[in-house]
Amino acid sequence: MILVTGGAGYIGAHANKELNLAGYETVVLDNMSYGHEDFLKWGEYENVDLDDLKSLRNVFSKYKIDAVMHFAAFTYVGESVEDPQKYYLNNLRNTLNLLQVMNEFEVKKLVFSSTCATYGNPMEIPLTESHPQNPINPYGKGKLMVEKILEDYNSAYNLRYVSLRYFNAAGADPEGDVGERHHPETHLIPLILDAASGKREDIKIFGTDYPTHDGTCIRDYIHVTDLADAHIKSLKYLENGKKSEIFNLGNGNGFSVKEVIENARKVTGRKIKATETDRRPGDPPILVGSSKKARKILKWQPKYDELTQIIKTAWEWHKKDNKKIGKKDL
Repeated sequence: MILVTGGAGYIGAHANKELNLAGYETVVLDNMSYGHEDFLKWGEYENVDLDDLKSLRNVFSKYKIDAVMHFAAFTYVGESVEDPQKYYLNNLRNTLNLLQVMNEFEVKKLVFSSTCATYGNPMEIPLTESHPQNPINPYGKGKLMVEKILEDYNSAYNLRYVSLRYFNAAGADPEGDVGERHHPETHLIPLILDAASGKREDIKIFGTDYPTHDGTCIRDYIHVTDLADAHIKSLKYLENGKKSEIFNLGNGNGFSVKEVIENARKVTGRKIKATETDRRPGDPPILVGSSKKARKILKWQPKYDELTQIIKTAWEWHKKDNKKIGKKDL
């Protein structure tokens, strides 16, 4: 049995689906603060908050947990700056609670959802796992702290782990079972699709004077199903008795904001109004990661590595989800 914390959220739900397709039994643990009940389509479900040690122990007593995939976290960078306590309590303290109970029940395998935000401002592109880690916000700092804690737990308690540093998760399940639904929404592709569907007037381009080929920021987009596949491969890696490791997960290709908008226009057939405005503080010009290590060691190969593919799955989900929850018929 695999415990999936945060399994009713965007990436966790995709991973839970892929786990079940791969033949694993799962139990999703989610307090539903950001999760969605209609994403609970596979495995068992327990409504538990990680700050509740008693309930957490009850879950480990009820199920024979073999390994944990830990997605549960707050993920809004700006909010982490405004309210760091909220982020350190949930993302750091509650992870310590999870590790404590795992240790009590001798569960020794963990796949951890980390982030490229642990690197901070890039000193070189593409970013590799050996790049210095100097996060510039509490969200990234908390994830880095967990990575350091995992090193110590590995040494002291033989907890073996894989830490996966994501770049920009995007897209949706090609079968349309789950997809991206955030409140509030801050990710570029769904915001662009909101503009395409008329839910918002335009898409804002924050800065057009960056040192890039078209003046807008460049980011590395990785399809969420490919992310989920990397989690399965990481679990199998640990099941094969391999040592703890850290991997970047990205396409290795960067796309500018203008390129994403133009691709979305082609996929949707909509005009999509774009409004140019000032830079946001703290946005690096380019964030692109190298995933050579994951490709070599995990034998991971992204299947949806073209931007058009990513946006197409996101658009199909976007249309379906808006109809389902009673918004404007697209």
